[in-house]
Amino acid sequence: FTWWKIKLTHAVPGRTRSLPSSRSGGRHRWEDSAWERWKYGHLRRTAQRKPDLRTKLRGIISGKVLDKTFIAGEDFDIVEIEKCRAQFMYKDTDNAYFMDSQTFDQFQIPLDALEDSVKYLKEGEDSTVTKYEGKPIGIELPPKVALKVIETTPGVKGDTATGGNKAATLETGIVINVPLFINEGDSVRINTETGEYAERA
Repeated sequence: FTWWKIKLTHAVPGRTRSLPSSRSGGRHRWEDSAWERWKYGHLRRTAQRKPDLRTKLRGIISGKVLDKTFIAGEDFDIVEIEKCRAQFMYKDTDNAYFMDSQTFDQFQIPLDALEDSVKYLKEGEDSTVTKYEGKPIGIELPPKVALKVIETTPGVKGDTATGGNKAATLETGIVINVPLFINEGDSVRINTETGEYAERA
């Protein structure tokens, strides 16, 4: 049995959607709560009944993750997710703080809700914030982000051909592996899906 990580899609208000067997996902209402379909596996078919589909659901508000099996083709109400642009201000041990770029209203999102996304946020830069029923619940990251290297061992002439890697600390505090030719002060692009070095910026 294989789990597939789903790319979440923007919700359409006032409509229903059948649970698909394709590799697409979404946010739905189930048992009076809003959930995002985080992972799902292959359809399981039997001769006696309709195929069923094992899924992992994550609560949009609670963050709770659970395993659930649904009948393929079962309909769910689609949850409406709003988006806005907001400036990331700072974070403390519990929350990240933002300011709406249009209204200038300030709000916070728990770090637990942001998970690894907060590692790619730079103070003073705008991000896309997602909201459910007016409450900020997370952020949407671009496929790649550019961050500056603040600490690493010096590069050596000719390292471009060796294919080796070394550790580097970036301006947001995360540590990744970079090619040997990268130096302190260089900017690099990071794949936000894998957290790995993509290219020099």
